[in-house]
Amino acid sequence: MNKTVLIIDDELDLRELLKLTLAKMRIATIAVETVGEAKAELQQQHFDLCLTDMRLPDGNGLDLVAYVQKNHPQLPIAVVTAYGNVELAVEALKLGAFDFLSKPVNLTRLRSLISNALSLPDTLDGDNLTTETLLLGDSQHMQNIRRQITKVARSQAPMYISGESGTGKELAARSIHQQSPRAKNLFAPVNCGAIPSNLMESVFFGHLKGSFTGAIEDKMGLFQAASGGTLFLDEVADLPLDMQVKLLRAIQEKRVRPVGAETEVDVDVRLISATHKNLQDAVMEGTFRSDLFYRLNVIDIHMPSLRQRPEDIEPLTQRFLNQLSSNGKAIELSNSALDALRYYNFPGNVRELENILERAATLCENNRIEVTDLKLHGDSGGSQEQSNLNRPERQPEQIDSLEEHLEEIEKEILLDTLERSRWNKTAAAKKLGISFRSIRYRLQKLGLDD
Repeated sequence: MNKTVLIIDDELDLRELLKLTLAKMRIATIAVETVGEAKAELQQQHFDLCLTDMRLPDGNGLDLVAYVQKNHPQLPIAVVTAYGNVELAVEALKLGAFDFLSKPVNLTRLRSLISNALSLPDTLDGDNLTTETLLLGDSQHMQNIRRQITKVARSQAPMYISGESGTGKELAARSIHQQSPRAKNLFAPVNCGAIPSNLMESVFFGHLKGSFTGAIEDKMGLFQAASGGTLFLDEVADLPLDMQVKLLRAIQEKRVRPVGAETEVDVDVRLISATHKNLQDAVMEGTFRSDLFYRLNVIDIHMPSLRQRPEDIEPLTQRFLNQLSSNGKAIELSNSALDALRYYNFPGNVRELENILERAATLCENNRIEVTDLKLHGDSGGSQEQSNLNRPERQPEQIDSLEEHLEEIEKEILLDTLERSRWNKTAAAKKLGISFRSIRYRLQKLGLDD
């Protein structure tokens, strides 16, 4: 099926450049000069992509983006902005633009943008199988998250995912990637808090042989490795300020300079960032740049805690038990054990639930998990009511510092996992779903490293 692109620009030279580039890609075009003409064409026929200049005689590209989002939500629209006009580009992305290009138009980026846009699925399917497989739960919270992910996956805009540790922020990022036109390319996750500060620039941008002590060969950075795909920056709040400046420039210019190189390299990545911390608070405290926050937080998703969706505990539990069952022997859960899980607070969220069940499946007898096998914090083996009384749970009015409270929870989870792993850090990291570097960093941060 032939593809058709609508071009809206009042500059003859740019119109001709876009038409010629698309013709070489065997894509049909219709070119108009005004917002009014564009709306008339959109009403008369089907288009697969819109490319619009920001400044038009009877309006601007933002007007057209808003119109397309309202009347043709499945149609991707990209805007062309003046060089360095970051604010308008970000505003267009917030309104729903698929992507943007800066003048003078880089033809390589233009062709990449067009290819990505034309490979989008024709429909918005909120029940996408990929999302349901990665993000489990039938609660209204999770249904809303899945619908939101299906919608934002079509865009190339940077995304920010917030939420407590263990809520599934990386799974959400993977789901976005797998539903996007970048799905065939690399999804590269990196924990920003686990990278030594002196290696950060090399990890992100790469380096040339001999550029520093230990650089025995050329190495490609994450931006280049993930070009055409998605780069997921987990715990982005842990980036030092000097690295934040370099990251901001890479986002704005879509170019990186490997350590030791004299020239820059074009890169094409979609950035998704996440942290369990409050980035707005970090901006207020001066530990995170406001301009970088502005660029990363174009579209945001908040992952709910397991406490906010207790109805998902039972189906999640069953899914994890099915995964743990082996050799034809199903792992069962007693009714009292299920009740204990329903009433438990889950400071570590879904990841903690999975770890609890994995441990209990190992400890239980006859493939049947009882309350005592769960070893929930504060569980004395008595009734659930007694367990709740024994658990030292602090009420919101007793918490003076959210950061300190979260650190206490993190410390408790780390210590418990390490004890169960006999202080084998590699095994503990695997149970928690984090890297060895990350667990070592967290232990140092919390003063637990021996």
